[in-house]
Amino acid sequence: MKTESRGDISWVTDKLRETQDSEFLIFKGQTFTYDDLLTRISFFQKELEQNGIREGECVALIGDYSPNAIFLLMALLLNRNIVVPLSSESREKHLDMFEDAKVNQIIEINENDSWTLREGSESASHPLLDDLREKGESGIIIFTSGTSGKSKASVLSAGRLLEKYKTAKRKPLRTLIFLKLDHIGGINTLFAILFNGGTIVTSDSRTPESVYQAVDKHAVQVLPATPTFLNMLLMSKADAGYNLSSLQLITYGTEPMPQSTLHGIHRLFPDVRLKQTYGLTELGIFSTKSKDSQSTWMKVGGAGTETKITGGTLWVRSESAMLGYLNAPSPFDEDGWYDTGDQVETDGEYIRILGRKSEIINVGGEKVFPAEVESVFLEIPNVRDVLITGRKNPITGEIVAAEAVLEKEEDIKSFRKRAVAHCRQKLQPYQIPQIISVTDRKLSNDRFKKIRNV
Repeated sequence: MKTESRGDISWVTDKLRETQDSEFLIFKGQTFTYDDLLTRISFFQKELEQNGIREGECVALIGDYSPNAIFLLMALLLNRNIVVPLSSESREKHLDMFEDAKVNQIIEINENDSWTLREGSESASHPLLDDLREKGESGIIIFTSGTSGKSKASVLSAGRLLEKYKTAKRKPLRTLIFLKLDHIGGINTLFAILFNGGTIVTSDSRTPESVYQAVDKHAVQVLPATPTFLNMLLMSKADAGYNLSSLQLITYGTEPMPQSTLHGIHRLFPDVRLKQTYGLTELGIFSTKSKDSQSTWMKVGGAGTETKITGGTLWVRSESAMLGYLNAPSPFDEDGWYDTGDQVETDGEYIRILGRKSEIINVGGEKVFPAEVESVFLEIPNVRDVLITGRKNPITGEIVAAEAVLEKEEDIKSFRKRAVAHCRQKLQPYQIPQIISVTDRKLSNDRFKKIRNV
């Protein structure tokens, strides 16, 4: 008897057909059903063929969560293409990304949801891409955020990534899709909604006001976000006047959560469950279980995932792991384990992410984790956002530096005095920022994640 390979995704249309009468997408006031999704996927499969896009070609898909972007993504995967989802916000990097990802064709979707096709490279290839083609598998190339260096092109098997959704039977929920299409968290959210028969809700923009408006208007039940954006919600104080009672769950991940932000979100939404997620571009997103809504401790694992702690760092081995990088050496050891670079504390089965090993500030041999200092700094009145980094020092090796965004203008000397006084109450002397500056620049990237490689 023939067994279905893990790279096979022919089951996808049958799975989507199970909920064909349900709402699949709410976009700019329009509602689409799963039947609409299936019809348009079929239409675009024919369009791809008529436009000469062949099986196995690497296709960049530039857009957001518009109807045609989702239809085309699914059609390309079913056409056994290798898809490179990209955001228009990263446009200045696109030429380099096209080259790194060996892109053959480029599809761009504009704000009106119309699409254009142009050619990329004709003959560029790579052993990882050839391997997918030889197996007749579709793939997804996702670029890492590059917050601590150059973005790496991760090649994932679509079949491996989708395998866990094959028998998915979670309760269908209305979810506001926040993380973008070029982010592993965004792709994971999209697939989790689709294969559980849920409804994708889009907002006009990724601002607190627009998100609150979408939650109110469309009775959103789940809001996936980042700690940086959740802090923006707190600072905006924009919730007044909106009915947010439909919200049941807020998930957060991609970077460490400052405890002060978590407590603030819990106070703002006392009846909403808060859940930490965990995943990496290289490995996919894993099952997690938070200790409780006010805790940053969580269990990480699930079927097909193994974890271990070595030298205080989390290592993961996953069946959904990428095949490798197109523009960097393989990061896996000979047994398939991946060093996440995340320093953790353990408490039985639970772990707590302290921060990236590469971001630790070494002050005279003492470790300082930026997220811990940022959490304390965000408690200071008039601080809207803050970035903690290390600066070289001839005596201690490094010192802690804070760059703060203020809600309203304040005398810098007065602010520094207040900030140091507050930090002295909550932090060890070596953790207290020795350099404190004020800025009006944006401290996060287009993925709402702190930029630390400055």
